[in-house]
Amino acid sequence: MEELTFTSDDCRVPKTTISTETENLYNNKSDPMVIAKLYAIIEAVADRVEMHKNIGEQRDNWNHLLLTSVNALTLAAATMCGFAATNTVFKVSSIILYVAATGFLAIMNTIQPSQLAEEQRNAARLFKQLHAQIHTMISIGSPTMDDVNEAMEKVLALDKAYPLPLLGAMLEKYPANVEPAAWWPQRKPKQNKGHIRNGNGWNKELEDEMRNILGVLKRNDKADYLKLGSEALKVHKMLAISGPILTGLGALGSAFVGINNPLAVTVGVVSGALASIVNTMEHGAQVGMVVEMYRSNAGFFKLMEESIEFNISERRENGELFEMKTALLLGRSISELKNLAASSSSTTEEFASKLF
Repeated sequence: MEELTFTSDDCRVPKTTISTETENLYNNKSDPMVIAKLYAIIEAVADRVEMHKNIGEQRDNWNHLLLTSVNALTLAAATMCGFAATNTVFKVSSIILYVAATGFLAIMNTIQPSQLAEEQRNAARLFKQLHAQIHTMISIGSPTMDDVNEAMEKVLALDKAYPLPLLGAMLEKYPANVEPAAWWPQRKPKQNKGHIRNGNGWNKELEDEMRNILGVLKRNDKADYLKLGSEALKVHKMLAISGPILTGLGALGSAFVGINNPLAVTVGVVSGALASIVNTMEHGAQVGMVVEMYRSNAGFFKLMEESIEFNISERRENGELFEMKTALLLGRSISELKNLAASSSSTTEEFASKLF
């Protein structure tokens, strides 16, 4: 404890004894080493924002370049297959082009550049968000080493959720089930929980309101995006398998093209045309990106659920401030949030979020 004495000229507070922590809050002072470490983390986060942004643009370019190249190879192979009956050179060229297209397509379907680009866009946005959070903490708070450690954990959790390397660390592109993306560290209970739980802007009415919102998020929002993600994943898998099969079938048809074998020509040409359509549907429409988008949205609602559950039990954040943040995240006013909580039931079909 540190005793501070104010004179009668200072109308802010009378003579009193306050803790060093409160003094730091009033004067916005913290341990210089803590501030230095937080600024070091800010610099690292800013660098990651640029890294993910640049690599995301690069991988988006990969998607367009590979799609154009594969379709050009496939259509050229189909055209040559049509002329293969008159010249064996066309036949050999068609087979080579189909095999090349199959190889490129297999690589493209494995790495899913459109999905990779979406991952990097999400990572850049979340690192920007973390950058702003740390700046806010320094500006209006009194950060401690616990805040430094928490910021470090958030950075490492984001690195793990959205890896940059392709080999060894790339996220599974065709999982058995769609699970919400998770880019945050596990929340740890505070030791002096009993002190935090007394007041801090919370009351029974706000607790009930947050529990009702939590129920709507679980039943409607997160469940809906997981369902949509599962449907998109099924389409994704079907298209990813169909493309290489069709180009391989085209190569097989070209191999059997002869003067008196019109069926082989038909197979070679039609397979190439269908393969181009399938490739355009998968990579032109960026189905992999859609799967990642649904997974990320489900993760957003999962994070909100955990945040609500954590604050109901810990009351770490001020209740009034937390209510406002929740309303903003869901695209609602505070009155709309209260109305949603009041009307929530196990049968309601209204979604909590108005943003997406």
